[in-house]
Amino acid sequence: MDRLIRSNLYPHMMKKVLFTMAMIFSLLGMMAQNTSFTRPADFFGFEPGSDRNLFNYEQLIEYLQKLDGESDRIYLEEIGASPMGRPMYIAFISSAENISKLEDLKKINRELALNPNLEKEELQGMIRDGKAFVLATLSMHSSEVAPTQAAPLIAWDFATTDDPKKEEWLRNVVYMMVPCHNPDGMNLIVEDYLKNKGTKYEGASLPAVYHKYVGHDNNRDFVILSQEDSKAIARIYNQTWFPQVMVEKHQMGSTGPRYFVPPNHDPIAENVPAGIFHWGGVFGQHMATDMTADGLAGVAQHWAFDDYWPGSTETCIWKNVIGFLTEAASTKTATPIYIEPTELSVRGKGLSEYKKSINMLEPWEGGWWRLGDIVQYEISSTSSIIKTASLYREDILAFRNKMCREQVALGLSEAPYYYIMPKKQHDLGELVNLVNLMKEHGVEVYTLNEEVVLDEKIYKAGDVVIPLAQPFRPFIKEVMETQEFPERHYTPGGELIKPYDITSWSLPLHRYVSSTEIDKRSKKLEGNISLVKGDYNLKEKEIEATTIVLPVTSNESYRAVFIALEQGMKVERLLSDTDVAGLSYGTGSFIVYKGSKKEQWNELIESLPFQPGELSDKRALATAPVEMPRIALVETFFHDMDAGWTRFLFDTYHIPFTILHPGDFAKSKLAEKFDVILFPDTDKDILMTGKRKSGETYYMGSYHPDYVKGIGKEGMEKLMAFSDGGGSIISWGRSARLFEGMLKIKKGDAEEEFSLPFRDISPDLAKAGLYVPGSLVKVNLLADHPLTLGMPASIGVFSRGRPVFTTSVPKFDMDRRVIGTYPEKDILMSGYASGEEKMGNRAAMLWMEKGKGQFVLFGFGPQFRTSTQTSYKLLFNAILLEQVD
Repeated sequence: MDRLIRSNLYPHMMKKVLFTMAMIFSLLGMMAQNTSFTRPADFFGFEPGSDRNLFNYEQLIEYLQKLDGESDRIYLEEIGASPMGRPMYIAFISSAENISKLEDLKKINRELALNPNLEKEELQGMIRDGKAFVLATLSMHSSEVAPTQAAPLIAWDFATTDDPKKEEWLRNVVYMMVPCHNPDGMNLIVEDYLKNKGTKYEGASLPAVYHKYVGHDNNRDFVILSQEDSKAIARIYNQTWFPQVMVEKHQMGSTGPRYFVPPNHDPIAENVPAGIFHWGGVFGQHMATDMTADGLAGVAQHWAFDDYWPGSTETCIWKNVIGFLTEAASTKTATPIYIEPTELSVRGKGLSEYKKSINMLEPWEGGWWRLGDIVQYEISSTSSIIKTASLYREDILAFRNKMCREQVALGLSEAPYYYIMPKKQHDLGELVNLVNLMKEHGVEVYTLNEEVVLDEKIYKAGDVVIPLAQPFRPFIKEVMETQEFPERHYTPGGELIKPYDITSWSLPLHRYVSSTEIDKRSKKLEGNISLVKGDYNLKEKEIEATTIVLPVTSNESYRAVFIALEQGMKVERLLSDTDVAGLSYGTGSFIVYKGSKKEQWNELIESLPFQPGELSDKRALATAPVEMPRIALVETFFHDMDAGWTRFLFDTYHIPFTILHPGDFAKSKLAEKFDVILFPDTDKDILMTGKRKSGETYYMGSYHPDYVKGIGKEGMEKLMAFSDGGGSIISWGRSARLFEGMLKIKKGDAEEEFSLPFRDISPDLAKAGLYVPGSLVKVNLLADHPLTLGMPASIGVFSRGRPVFTTSVPKFDMDRRVIGTYPEKDILMSGYASGEEKMGNRAAMLWMEKGKGQFVLFGFGPQFRTSTQTSYKLLFNAILLEQVD
């Protein structure tokens, strides 16, 4: 205490202590009046937020279910399941009267969100009777434990309060709390933390992704909706409850501001209406004011986080929801940390110095930082959000319908008016998938009833039409158009404000689906379309044949083939272009035989999104058998999201694999177990040493030492022996550098040194000005090669500008082919890049051979976040590449 009195921390600490005491007395007062309700501390055996204590997901839900049974102000509804099968819930918290008529309020929400034609009196009645629905999704990033750990305290407080102000809020607001956005990750984090609790490794990082597949990238999934938990959350604002306000609760680093609230920093999404950002600012300013009044310092605004890219939970802002995030400074999970005042710093957008400024009016001064502190910030910010929604209830409800009416009107008066996608596509399956994805997003999709001519172009019956005269017009335009990054600068002509994440997400471009933007309205077209009801597909008739042909151009053909192989069916590939029943199937197309697998055959046929070819004649065809190789997928313990996405892709496409950790190489008999070893995008130093490196310096990580083992010298010898014996190695991104430079093959006492005929020149290009923050760039592909079967002449690939390859004339028993090349000009297809011309006429994808071994190296992510379907077939073909005899 003497130390605190002598320091300038004392006044701040006293203010914080007084606020904490006030909270405690308030809770004690409610406890005295609500003894029939189970207190969180009594249920869990500790006060949520107390040092070194965490409850798991099942305990959280059990408590909320108990509170649901005790209070008429809370109602729990199941909304879906996590990827590992755990049930997910919303806790509705409001007045007893509102809880009793949730279904009526739900109908009002839907009308306000989707009906642009409400009569004035009808609209006024809904604004009078409706309530402001506030959706809060907590701790999607599971190491950010505080929002979920605060959930029982918030639920108990509002379920039991007799504070007149809070009761008034609850009469005006329905608080929809998803108590845990990521149940699987929560349990992984809690279990790992409690395992290490009391040891010197307490608070160590989880040696895995905190999710079944994607870890931190679950906040990048809300365009493609690949994960079950993402789907469950998105349904809330896409299809079911249509809340007017949404907040996602996060945590961030430990040594900067204590809390972030909106407004966000530039750049912002240009398709999102200005009013959405205005309202986000209203909620943010109220939070900053209320939290500061509660004695909570270090609240920052207009800092670090932009609102440009869709993909996070806040993708709802493209659907007229007032959406925003909050971010709290972190501890070591539930272990307190002490922050020296000299360690406090800021970087990035909006704050250049850790000083009092318009974007952080009361800096936190350092000291102990505990889980309980973050919980206090969460309670205060949540109360402020609910209070603000109550204060502006009528305005918020009116604004929701105003957005609906304005967006529909814009779709009728301002280009673009429609997107049209021909029924005939290079990849039929991806057209089907795109249509069903848009429907999942709450977008209405139509098909043409008969031929229409627009701007001298013929559109045929069955072509897909997405009109923009819809409430979710901003979302439709955002994901269907080509992205152009809004360049903003800190000063006129000065440094570019760089994007927070990626800059391209165009669904047609990423899936190689032909789409035309129509800039003239056509009433003839509007009278000639039919709404797509139910799941969309391109099947035409029942399949009677016992042998089918699947086009090599479709990703869904590969999925069906991998399922067939999994079920033991016979599969072959055509060795030349072949006509079947008047349709042409390219080289590499698949023939699948029913054989004796009747039940599996029926399921396979049912799963196809398009009509396969039926092979009924007995003519001899030039084919080669297809067999599934034994695949090892390399995954580190360092929150390896790219490997996690690859696991998800493989599971989705029924590709069997075995996980191989870098430390396993030295003790594994690779050649006996595997035919293919696949390296996703991972840093070379992590792979080789198990350590991160900055420049020439390795630095200490936060993982338990059991999980920081690299491939090492002996493991690399095993890997090269695997290749020498005929194994295939597939690698992309940073891991490709593992195979650059001098390599060795050890044969008994002898060693052979060799260097593959390639080099990654992206570091040199970056120094010369190449900057690609995550964009779609054009690659021209080598025709008539086994790796490019089913591919068009050029595609867009997802690139971060690394690696970029050059090749050289090979020596001895080596060979190489450049499979993909960046063109000399017009490289950028969607997103942002500078200096991209330096990539021109450079190699983007390589095939190399050394002895019997084959190497396939990608300078881009062929499966990036499973959002680049256009390049999937390159990866699938690499997996099926025939081994060299």
